[in-house]
Amino acid sequence: MLFPDKAVGLRRHILEFVSFYIFRNVGIRVLVCRMHRKWWGLIIVLLLMAGFAFGYHTAQSWRQQPDGQVSTPTTTATTTEETPTVAHNDGPNTASDNAPEVITPTPGLLSLQCPPTMDNTKYGWGLRVLSGHRTPEIGSKAQSLVNTYRAIFTGDTSKKVVYLTFDEGYEAGHTGQILDILKDNGVEAAFFITGTFLKSNPELVARTAQDGHIIGNHTVNHPSLPTLNYDEFFNEVVGLAQDYQQQTGRAMSYLRPPRGEYSERTLCMARVLGYRTVFWSIAMADWVPLKGGPEEAYTTVMSRLHPGAVILLHAVSPDNVQILDRLIKDIRAEGYEFGTLDEVE
Repeated sequence: MLFPDKAVGLRRHILEFVSFYIFRNVGIRVLVCRMHRKWWGLIIVLLLMAGFAFGYHTAQSWRQQPDGQVSTPTTTATTTEETPTVAHNDGPNTASDNAPEVITPTPGLLSLQCPPTMDNTKYGWGLRVLSGHRTPEIGSKAQSLVNTYRAIFTGDTSKKVVYLTFDEGYEAGHTGQILDILKDNGVEAAFFITGTFLKSNPELVARTAQDGHIIGNHTVNHPSLPTLNYDEFFNEVVGLAQDYQQQTGRAMSYLRPPRGEYSERTLCMARVLGYRTVFWSIAMADWVPLKGGPEEAYTTVMSRLHPGAVILLHAVSPDNVQILDRLIKDIRAEGYEFGTLDEVE
């Protein structure tokens, strides 16, 4: 309403008129009708009180505000301010408070994240070698799994960089020489060790890590991973990592499946445990003596060389030891550099 003061005044005039009418007409009749005098008197008093109360309430409801705005009657509601839920923390506030919670892996977590319904078909890692120093083909199924679970079989294929890796199932007396050659040439590689190698050669393992090489997980007993249940997989992978950390104080981040056998479920479980599965794009059956000897080993690697190549050599091979220095120098002569797995996206 635009003019509340005038509205209040009008209501007061109406009330006065009604009161006057009642006194002049009804009051006289009450005097005449003595039989009903008491009842009419009571009615008049009630009417007057109701009219006074109505006029006062209206005037208060339409009172003028200091800023010139008219306030309308409002109902006050009780509101509860919502308090944000904060995780309980007894310690001091630090920058690490915002870090995601670290979940300790368990066999139960593996079965939850990689359920029994997930495909556990066993595949053997295979390559179709292409001429012209091109990246080998691995098939659409393998490529899809590599992409999904961030596995590695090549590095950056747009650059002339290669990644040197060694599998260490057991020590045949060559690892020390390999480390010397790598150090002389300024190359950092990755060594995938088993539980047998770790227990039998703690000094070599310590030296390998101190020289700046990556120590990868090749499981405790070198089993075919798709044949394992959740507990067995956990014990093979985590068991080795725990023993390695106890000896060196270091952690493992890369897993190479024994025999190159894998499934979607094993790739999934490796990721849940915090690993990237590492395959290869250049390899040969060098865990046994090659018919062509060291020259066959050298020719195989150099002929299949391609940008982003992950090279697998077995440290038990005497042929590999004989060609390693020459191989490194000739790879560099072709314009390639040596990278590490940590650089692979």
